[in-house]
Amino acid sequence: MHLKSLFFLLFSLSCSHSNPSKMIKKNQKNTELKKIISPQKLQAGDTVAIIAPAGIIKTGKKSIKTAQSLIESWGLAAVLGANIFEENNHFAGKEEQRLKDIQWALDSPKIKAIWCARGGYGSIRIVDKINFEGFKKNPKWFIGYSDITVIHNQLNNLGYETLHGMMVVNLEEDSKNIKNSIKSLKAGLFDSLDTYEIDSNKANRFGKSKGILIGGNLTLLTSQLGSSTQLDTRNKILFIEEIGEYKYHIDRMLQSLKRAGYFNHCAGVIVGDMMNIKSNIPAWGCSVEELIMNVLEPYDFPVAFGIPAGHMPENQALIFGRSIELSVTESKTKITF
Repeated sequence: MHLKSLFFLLFSLSCSHSNPSKMIKKNQKNTELKKIISPQKLQAGDTVAIIAPAGIIKTGKKSIKTAQSLIESWGLAAVLGANIFEENNHFAGKEEQRLKDIQWALDSPKIKAIWCARGGYGSIRIVDKINFEGFKKNPKWFIGYSDITVIHNQLNNLGYETLHGMMVVNLEEDSKNIKNSIKSLKAGLFDSLDTYEIDSNKANRFGKSKGILIGGNLTLLTSQLGSSTQLDTRNKILFIEEIGEYKYHIDRMLQSLKRAGYFNHCAGVIVGDMMNIKSNIPAWGCSVEELIMNVLEPYDFPVAFGIPAGHMPENQALIFGRSIELSVTESKTKITF
């Protein structure tokens, strides 16, 4: 073999056997140093777009009109996605129609916030087709929960804050039950959301921590494992909520997150609504709080239960992507934004 050929062979082998852990650490460091961008707080005259990126709006125009009136009462203007009332079996229009509305709202420099009419199912079918370049030029608040978790996670991964809060259809609930939801949503949009103090829960694990708040619906978090919208939970505080699942489903999803390393370097866990949990046959044998703590037993970060956020009428707004302080003591849980 010629000396020149031998040199190139050895060089190629050295490149192919480079230490991958160093490359991964470098990428991790870049991720951790990414600056989080907060959309501008809303001001009088700003425009809020209402769209339906997932499930069909079953109640028609009633909740939409209520939302328009609420937005206008805050001194803002409301505009609707062109396809918001479309119907395609389970979905609020065909994929290209829902994608067109969300792309329009993200791209328009006039629109300062995007409020999802409802969740249901469907966001995960279009998220990979969304172009966020226009959004990056004019960041705006994205609002919703449940199925909208997918969009939250994508935007948070890109380095932007989002608003996990009530959706338009929730305005159909009794006004007394959603009073705090509306109040906190407005506070999030106008940058006056400060601190939540909640009575202590007997299932809590005490402690204090600080980290960027991320998360969402447990089913959606699990369904994104291995995808581009999977979350990086290192030094983050993870929020989870769920509705209508069996306990063994919840355990399986948490075990999946655990196996994927979600809790290895997590700074804390906040548990929102765990409602309408179905009964196992045979019985699971413990409460959903005990189930969660059994999964999280190997870790030492604080865990807070009973946070009023999720599918209950009282759905307090949370700012995903923001660095928060979590304090869980014997007397209360305190979340500071």
